[in-house]
Amino acid sequence: MQNKNFIKFFTILFAIVCLYQLSFTYVAGGVEDDAVAYASSYPAEEQEAKEKFYLDSVNSETVYDLFITEYSYADCKARELNLGLDLKGGMNVTLEVMVVDVVKALSNNSKDTLFNTAIANTLNAQKNSQEDFVSLFEKEYEKLSPNNGLAVIFTSQLKDKVKINATNKEVVAILKTEVEDAISRSFNILRSRIDRFGVTQPNIQRLETAGRILVELPGIKDPERARKLLQSTAQLEFWETYEYTELFQAFESANTYLRTAEDTTAKNQEVADNKDAKTKDVAEKANPDTTKNSEKSTLLADVLADDSLSTDSASKDLSAEQFANENPLYAVLFPNVNQQTGQLNPGPVVGICAVKDTAQVNAYLKDKSIIKLFPPDVVFSYTVKPFDTDGKFVQLVALKSDRGGKAAMEGDVVTDANEEFGQYSSTAEVSMEMNAEGAKQWKRLTADNIGKSVAIVLDGYVYSYPTVQAEISGGRSSITGDFTLDEAKDLANILKSGKLPAPARIIEEAIVGPSLGKEAISAGMFSFIFALIVVLIYIALYYSSAGLAANIALLVNIFFIFGVLASIGAVLTLPGIAGIILTIGMSIDANVLIYERIREEMKNGKGLKLAVTDGYNSAYSSIIDANVTTLLTAIILYTFGTGPIKGFATTLIIGILTSLFAAIFITRL
Repeated sequence: MQNKNFIKFFTILFAIVCLYQLSFTYVAGGVEDDAVAYASSYPAEEQEAKEKFYLDSVNSETVYDLFITEYSYADCKARELNLGLDLKGGMNVTLEVMVVDVVKALSNNSKDTLFNTAIANTLNAQKNSQEDFVSLFEKEYEKLSPNNGLAVIFTSQLKDKVKINATNKEVVAILKTEVEDAISRSFNILRSRIDRFGVTQPNIQRLETAGRILVELPGIKDPERARKLLQSTAQLEFWETYEYTELFQAFESANTYLRTAEDTTAKNQEVADNKDAKTKDVAEKANPDTTKNSEKSTLLADVLADDSLSTDSASKDLSAEQFANENPLYAVLFPNVNQQTGQLNPGPVVGICAVKDTAQVNAYLKDKSIIKLFPPDVVFSYTVKPFDTDGKFVQLVALKSDRGGKAAMEGDVVTDANEEFGQYSSTAEVSMEMNAEGAKQWKRLTADNIGKSVAIVLDGYVYSYPTVQAEISGGRSSITGDFTLDEAKDLANILKSGKLPAPARIIEEAIVGPSLGKEAISAGMFSFIFALIVVLIYIALYYSSAGLAANIALLVNIFFIFGVLASIGAVLTLPGIAGIILTIGMSIDANVLIYERIREEMKNGKGLKLAVTDGYNSAYSSIIDANVTTLLTAIILYTFGTGPIKGFATTLIIGILTSLFAAIFITRL
């Protein structure tokens, strides 16, 4: 065979790449086994929480060192071979954004009889139509009132977009844009909520059907909580804030209290005494009840010191362990100080916290003795976006509640928000408009907080905290900052989420329990291994030494299939395993064609070397024809199929390509 060395080189390179990609699955699995071992030392009712905490604590730790680069557990998890819900267990949900609620809100909940009758008729017509809601609404309204325009219904809520003399076509076009914006906001809010829900490798995607969103939550263990999370309406709020300078002494007192707490020394000694045991070594790194870490700890003080963010020279001379002992709070919540001067930074940010340490910070700040040190109206909330480019740290913001413990303003007063470029600068900014009631509240709120920040909070997380420059009347504001255009657009969408009640309701749901997922894995693996063994034995017995080459090619082919699946981030499902089993048969079929052609050539009196060459050449056309026709079918299934069909087609396409390579080239090496 010509170019034999090139084929060898390519095969070895391909094998190394596949091994590299599959290694992440192995490493991630090892970390999860360690988490189970760590949790097993706790009572049964606490094991799930302890296992999750362990994984959270090592999320940004280096668990895979390749010398030239390092990977954290989060990195390995993102690169591991994905398992579908039918194998892993979990929740599959289809949600629909209620467009009818959006349209009603855009009409300012009009009481017009024709409008409400048209809405009711549209809902009935939608049951037997594939058209979008707004187009059907236009038809139903014109049936009832061909001479009346829609503009008069939507002018009050969309006064800047819908003119009183606008045609129905123009109004409908604006409604479609508003509905699409509402669906996009719902999608982004759902994605943000799911990211914070703690689900590994969730899948969320918009479906072609208008307003529908598919959500897959692998390994979910609390379906009821997930339903509430997915279906609740977004809660946009405007909060007053505290300045860090106002709370600094309280944080100092809290840090002192934690340092002098009676059980701190005992906890540190307990960790030190158990340093040599594996599970206790895990506890040393992960247990939230300790303030001592190993040398590999990612204590915020240690990390920030390495990044030259720490300004206290005395603390720089301390080890991370000593610093944690003397400053339990500041070891996980680094003060918001100026890097050069060491002075407190102005604004509502009270500290920077590693994502993995947020639970520890929350536990400290919820301590009854520490709560008493702070004003009764202070509320702490994290920023939704990471503080650093690596996504490891977030900021903690101090909010100020009203007498009832609530936000100063609700977000439903916002009528519109848009991103735009500043009149006197090249940076993006956000313009925001409020209704009459909102304008009054906003005027009072801005007048009371000149020079201070007002935080924009959605679902309990801070999205922005602009500083009030002056009292703002009229309900129109401009939010400036160091925004990119995309960031300004995101903030505008967040502000508009308070304008329209666009809840996403579950219309279809399927839950695969963990036990059923394990049964599916067992059944799938049994069928896969059984089919593989039978084929290997049959080929070895029937073709003798030639069968050995075919079996090696088959095993290499299977290895390549899993390697490619991991490389492209594809999801392995139960139908996908069926596709691999089918590939096994097709791979052997190619070898059978080759070997039978070789036998025929030898019967015709040709020598072994010539018979092998002619046998391969004469079998190529049949092999390629069979695989190409199957490949075309698999591509069609992948293009038009969804769910299980797509999973089957994915592994079949990969298997056909790798089996062709293995049968034609590897068997001849």
